[in-house]
This record gives sequence, C-alpha cells and structure tokens, in this order.
Amino acid sequence: MSHKGAGPGGWPVVVRVPVEPVEAAVEADARDAAMNSNLLAVRGPLFGVMAQGEADGRCWRVVVEVTHGGPQEARDGLNSLLWFRAKDDTEDRTERRALLAAVARLETERVDELTVLGTRYRVVRADEYTGMDAHGDVEPPRPTDPEPLTPDWDRRTHSPRIDEGLVLGPDTPVSPVQAAERLSLRSFVYTGTRFPARVRRDSERAVESHPDVLLMPALFRIMERSGDEPWSTGSGLHATAHDARRTLDFSLVWWEPRARGLIPRDVLGDIHKPVDARTLVAEGTDPAVEELAVLAEAADRVRAERLNEIEVNGTVSRIGRIRRLLRWGPDGPEGPRPSDLDSQDPCRLHPLLDEDGVIHYEDSEEEDEGGDEDADADATP
Repeated sequence: MSHKGAGPGGWPVVVRVPVEPVEAAVEADARDAAMNSNLLAVRGPLFGVMAQGEADGRCWRVVVEVTHGGPQEARDGLNSLLWFRAKDDTEDRTERRALLAAVARLETERVDELTVLGTRYRVVRADEYTGMDAHGDVEPPRPTDPEPLTPDWDRRTHSPRIDEGLVLGPDTPVSPVQAAERLSLRSFVYTGTRFPARVRRDSERAVESHPDVLLMPALFRIMERSGDEPWSTGSGLHATAHDARRTLDFSLVWWEPRARGLIPRDVLGDIHKPVDARTLVAEGTDPAVEELAVLAEAADRVRAERLNEIEVNGTVSRIGRIRRLLRWGPDGPEGPRPSDLDSQDPCRLHPLLDEDGVIHYEDSEEEDEGGDEDADADATP
C-alpha cells in the first residue's frame, strides 16, 4: 500500500505502509525512537561520491562512501576508483584514456562533478546528526538494527563496507515515520552564532536549491562523556553496531592501557598474541595488573552482554546511532557548498599509468623529484 503526499515546495514523497512483520517491527522501533529521542544534535557535513548512468533514471549510486570529513577526501576516493578501474577493469585503450584523463584532472583541480564514459560522478554533501533524549543522551542502537547471530570479535575480520551498493532516489517508497522525518527536515538550516555567517547563508540557499531531503542508512560510532561534559566522538563511523562494539572492545584493552601509560606504546606483540590488557591480566605478573583488570573486565562485559554503553574510570562510552540527511534538488544530490572547507590540495595518489595499462614507477619518481627541485629553485632568493 502506498500513497503520495506533497510536502513543502511540491516535492512528493512516496509512502509505503509496512505490512510484513519485520518491516512492522522496524517501523515500531522508529516510532518509539521518535518519541524518546525527539531532539537532534547536528555534528556537521560528510562527503562522498555518487554516480548516475544512463539507465539510472532519477537515482544515483554511492561509489565512494559518504563518510569523509572534507570534499577533497571524497575527490581522492574518486581518483582512486577511476585509476584502479583503468588499471584492472578495462582492456580498451580508448576507455582507459578517458579514465586517465579524469584522473589527471582530479590530481590538479578541485573537481566536484565530471562525466566519464557516459557516467556522471558528483561529490555529494550530507549532514550528520543524531537523536537525543530530554537528558541530552545520544540515541543508542535500536533493537531492530542488524546484528550478527554469532558475534565475531576477531580484529582481522573484514567489516561490512559503508554504503556499499546503496542507490538513492526521490521516488523510492519510505515508511510513514521516515516520511515524517524527511518532511520535517526539509526546512533544516544551520542557526546560532557558533556557525559563521557564510555557513548560515549557504545553508539557507540550500533549502531553495535542493528542497527535498533523502535519509541515508544509519551508521554507528562510539560517543564518550566524562562527568557533565558534552558527548564527544570516540571513533570513526561503522556500518553496524557490532562493528562499533568491536572497536570499543579493542579500545578498552589496547588503546586505553597505552594512553594511561600502563603498557609502553612501542610494545605491540602480534596479531596471534597481542600485548594488551587481557593477555597481561591472564599472565598476572605485570605491576599494573589491577588497573589493567578493570579495563579487561569492562571489555569482557561488552562482549558477553553486547553492551551499548559502559562506564570505565569515570568515562561513559556509548554506541551512538548516527543518521545522515542528503539534500536533493531537480538535478539530484547536493554537492559541496562554497563555505565547506578543504584541508588539503589535490595531488597525485598513484604511479603513472599509460593507455596500454603499463605502470611507470620510475617516471613517477622522476617527476616527483623534478617537482621538488623546481620548488626549491622558486624559493631561492
């Protein structure tokens, strides 16, 4: 069952009422979360790359995960994507030449959109936010968020890739709660003096240029708080709550002991027998065994009870449920705004590759050395 409701600006939203048991449970969780976490805390923009081919209609595909802190990081991701495609995925010289021409531009220009072999690639911008309750606590994972049947705590296990295979479009049906959230966020703009005036102006313009909002899949990260301090980020983004939990486990037994000076930073061990709080507590001979035991026991509880929150030495660590909104206009997803900052310049990321697919390592090294000499010559009085 579905129906269309036009929101602000006349952009319709296709709503599908959940009928399957699993869908209904997810919708009930979302409804409860909307009641309990009715405040939103905005962290800032994230960037990635989306692509649109001739057969995609109004949909766009994520090809570089929308998790990067600046536009240039996303451009670099596109640079690598096209370079490896030229190296590994084609035997056609014409195709390879087109891919390498795009790579050459990305090495020297801040390109936010380009078309290669009939596919449009665009650096896109999303806003990261999370729900908070009346006490200021960030929303934890929901009961219906995906969890492995058998948790794998091995540090060598590859985690699911964020946004892998994700396709977004304004006509994709959404549930009633998703539709309500999507409509309510259409008017979202940055306010308050902590945002520079140019950032606020760009935010207001975006409501006009990209009036619709699409919601991206939830991600997870460790959030930390000590005493009455506000929550701060304690990890990167993860595709599942279990991945964030595994990072919390690793942080408690590996990073915390080193940050506290309980284990020397240069003592590593190996993947089969790491030197961490667990292994040293098991041996029982380390002079800091009591302090290490506190961390190891906390990590063991995270594993055994699948905890989403734990307090150790006065610091609360919580798995936070992170949401992302992507503005959408007549021509698709929003790109970077003029006020979005780049922390780095475009540069060469890979060795020279010719149209025959041959890598020239020596030419790359000579060009780099020549560039350094030119720079030194320009700097000489």
